[in-house]
Amino acid sequence: MGRPALILMDLINDVVHPDGSYAKEGYAEQVASRGVLERAATAADLAREQDIPVIHVTVGFSPGYPDWPADSPVFAPCRYEKRLQLGTWGTEQHERVRPRSDEVLLAKHRLSPFHGTALDLLLRSQGVDRLLLGGVSTDLVVMSAARDAHDRDYRVEVLEDATAAANPELHRAAVTLLGRTATVTSVAQALSR
Repeated sequence: MGRPALILMDLINDVVHPDGSYAKEGYAEQVASRGVLERAATAADLAREQDIPVIHVTVGFSPGYPDWPADSPVFAPCRYEKRLQLGTWGTEQHERVRPRSDEVLLAKHRLSPFHGTALDLLLRSQGVDRLLLGGVSTDLVVMSAARDAHDRDYRVEVLEDATAAANPELHRAAVTLLGRTATVTSVAQALSR
């Protein structure tokens, strides 16, 4: 079966909190209506009970935005609107899913948590070969993570009930595509083995 790790991505205030800078784009509403924070918290608790590593990922940029991709359709507004600045309330994990002191909190500057980070090294050094993915957004971040993990020969499971996109249509489309490179499952199915 292999050694799993739970990776919870971009469950940060700017994206999932009603007062976050992305709330008006639909993320906070979808996260709330789908119960994503509750299921992600349950996933983290179940993983901890089974001694499965829990890795928290936040997207953000350094003060002054030197690591910001100016030409990115996704991230271009961040610098001008002062979004996703590391070290601020906006890039903190939502209070429902805050990491414990012994858990990894990884900052990334692009969609994929593998891009420009030590995630692959961290996973391989712990003997992890199976990833359980949750977070926001299904169509961008989760899909990027799943494809990158697939190409690095990890077995990937997407916890569909612990993910959300800006709207239901994007979420459904992403889940359909994710099924081509990952197993689409639920928190209960993946962590109650």
